[in-house]
This record gives sequence, C-alpha cells and structure tokens, in this order.
Amino acid sequence: MVGIVVASHSPRLAEAAVELALEMVVGDKPPIAIAAGAGDDVIGTDAARIAEGIAQVASERGVLVLMDLGSAILSAELAVELLDDPSPTVRLSSAPFFEGLQAAVVLAAAGASVEEVDSAATASLGAKKSQLGDPHPSPQPDSASATGDETSTGAAAHSDAPPDAAADVMLVNRDGLHARPVAAVVAAVADFDARVTMTNLRSGAGPVSARSPIGLAMLAASASDPVRVEGRGPDARAAVDAVLSLITSGFGETRVIGATTAPDVGARTARSNITAGARSQQ
Repeated sequence: MVGIVVASHSPRLAEAAVELALEMVVGDKPPIAIAAGAGDDVIGTDAARIAEGIAQVASERGVLVLMDLGSAILSAELAVELLDDPSPTVRLSSAPFFEGLQAAVVLAAAGASVEEVDSAATASLGAKKSQLGDPHPSPQPDSASATGDETSTGAAAHSDAPPDAAADVMLVNRDGLHARPVAAVVAAVADFDARVTMTNLRSGAGPVSARSPIGLAMLAASASDPVRVEGRGPDARAAVDAVLSLITSGFGETRVIGATTAPDVGARTARSNITAGARSQQ
C-alpha cells in the first residue's frame, strides 16, 4: 500500500485526524506516520521528523505527505531533500488536511497508486462543495483513473456501452451512503477487473465510479434511496454482487430501516434486476 505521512503543527490534531480517517477503513489499514510538533509539545513542524516518517512508511507504491499549514509545506520540502534514499516516490499533496486524509486513507487501503491516492485527496472537497451549493469548483483529478474511473480494462467508467451486470436496490441502513459505507464499497470493488458505477435513482446523481470515495459521497444517497449498480468488464457480475451484498446487509450497521423486512426486500430487488450480459438488458 501507499504510505502516508501526516505533517502537522499539533501532535494532538494529527492523532485525532488519523484516528478519524482510520475509522473509514475496512480491512487492512495503510501505513501511516505522524510527523507533528517541533519537540517537547512545542507547536510547529520539524523537517527531520517528516523525513523519518517518510522512511518509516516507504513502500514500492510510494509515499504521500499531507500537511496542515504553510510552514509545514516548507518543512516537508526540506524533508524530501534530507532523504538518504530518494528511491520511493514521494508526493507532497496540496489536498485539504482532514478531507484529503480521509480520501487518501480509503484509496491507499484499496491498493491504489500514489498518483491515484493524491488525486482523490486533492479532489476531496468536492462532496462538501456540492452539498453546500458552492459555485466554485474543486480541483479535478488529472486523469480518469485518479478516482477509479478506469481499471485494467482501460475504458472509462462513464461508458455508453451497456453494462455486463446491473441491479437496482434500496439503501436500507438509516444513515445512507455515509463515509464508512463509501469506504466499504471502494474496498469491495478494488480487486475486481471491472468498472463499477453507482447512480442515485431518486436524485439522478451519477453514475460515478465505485472506486471513487468522493464520487460516491457526492451521490448524497440517503436511507430508502434506490440506487443502480452497474458493472462492465470480465468480473462485472462478481463486482456488482459484492456491492449488492454490502447494500442489502445494511453495510453491517445495526440501524436499518424496517430491520425485519427491508434487507429482504432489497435482496429481492437486487436478484430480480441483476443481469449478466450487457446486451441482454438493452
């Protein structure tokens, strides 16, 4: 997995941010190093600490450094110069500290590249801006693959080609598609050779890539919202089934609507709509 370094002026702030971000992760967690403070509980940043953090979490997939305030950027830049072994790819991210860290942790845990992790982190304010109606656009990923819109099959998620598998199903967990379910979906589709998209049928938002935590969050899908899950590629059926399993189980949450019946209704809906072979659906 990509290693993540959290460079902050405050150790307590960094620890809290990491604790929150890791709550979003399903399964194995990415390596994270906290490089915060300037020693002896002094607020500030230390380039040597950041360099040590980079070395601690270095991997073949690279290292992403997230920073909180201006001088942390200067310390991170100096830290890269201090590295004895410059071989790992190290990216200093311009992402917002909290939102970027959450997106980065989810993508890193799903096995994404450092470029994909950085791009998703940089675009992480998109969901909040959309919900608040902010007219100023967020930075967009520099390629479709950065938020999971491409897979090894090489085609974009927003394809006009009919899906190889598809299903319409209702969200039964009371909090809808919030952060932890989003992370679960990203993790569920990570290992499949398939392009999976989701659409909020109530609002019309989507389709968005199921590999994009920001895209999924922007669906703003709530409890009882019907969503469409589509898959394209060799593993389309298995990938769609994996997402359906999460949805109809309420993502393992105890708060589900109509707890005795809603999951069964969702499962029946999924089974009745699941298709194999894109062209049989059209």
